[in-house]
Amino acid sequence: MRILVVGGTWFLGKVIAEQALARGWDVTTFNRGRSGRDVDGVQPIHGDRTDLGDLKRLAQHGPWDAVIDTSSSDFPPRDVLLATTALREAAQRWVHISTVSVYQGWPNEPLMDDSALLDCPADADSTYGYTGEGGSPTRYGFQKAGGERAVSEAFGDAAVFLRPGVILGPGEYVGRLPWWLTRAKRGGRILAPAPSTQLLQPVDVRDVATFALDQAASETSGGYNVTHPKAITFADFLAECLTVTGGAGVPVWVEPPVLSEQGVAQWTELPLWRTHAGVWSVDSNRAVAAGLRCRPLTETIRDTWAWLAADGRPVDHPRWAEHGIAPEKEAKILASL
Repeated sequence: MRILVVGGTWFLGKVIAEQALARGWDVTTFNRGRSGRDVDGVQPIHGDRTDLGDLKRLAQHGPWDAVIDTSSSDFPPRDVLLATTALREAAQRWVHISTVSVYQGWPNEPLMDDSALLDCPADADSTYGYTGEGGSPTRYGFQKAGGERAVSEAFGDAAVFLRPGVILGPGEYVGRLPWWLTRAKRGGRILAPAPSTQLLQPVDVRDVATFALDQAASETSGGYNVTHPKAITFADFLAECLTVTGGAGVPVWVEPPVLSEQGVAQWTELPLWRTHAGVWSVDSNRAVAAGLRCRPLTETIRDTWAWLAADGRPVDHPRWAEHGIAPEKEAKILASL
């Protein structure tokens, strides 16, 4: 099996490359060579995915049985279309890492694999779309829906779309789970979003990688929601963070209206907290039927802490700084309760 991984040097792309090599596959990676070190054993090609000349040069290293694109999140649809068009004759399949944000109902409604998508042209630039009042839909969602359309126009039934909600695990660059782990380690009274019974559906990066490779080797097509089929409560999530870090912390569960009154930002200041009804209600039955297997989230928490404790360092990314409430703000809110 010969595959091309667009990206391939950090988090999901890196794990995909490593797992593919472990399967004995021939792996080419394509990236700018700026965000991380190439995985030993791959054939690295450095270039810009927005440069047609670089893409044509890349295509000469094919053909591949499949392309797995892990790096489209920062590019508008027209750049995805440029890549899919340039590589169409060099690849049989395209596995596209997308997002649940492509759905019209995200994050307000429970979602299925056949839920309606946002509408965006395949050749749209970065200005297309809008973010609605209340944060839904988002311009990001429109852009990613347009990226899916660009893949569909080039690869048709040979295209697969993986739509994760939140991906966690060793090497995470966003900083959601690392923040909760370091906060748990610090101990004390921990500001936590009620209800403690809220279910969470994050998936482990290693399980997403396995599923992506399985789809690259299959003959399936269409979209798959990639969310954990066995959700964990926020209380159990924090309890595991405290256990693995040895933190002597006590969660203080605060109702959402109080958090909002105190100006606590959902999704960032308290990572994974969002009150919209559909955030953690995304059905993944189709993916499970196609072979998605998810390890317990407690294992993801444990392994991520082990990575951090061993001086794990993700690639530099601006989203890391967005996550986590300032200690002074947290202390002030807790003191006011």
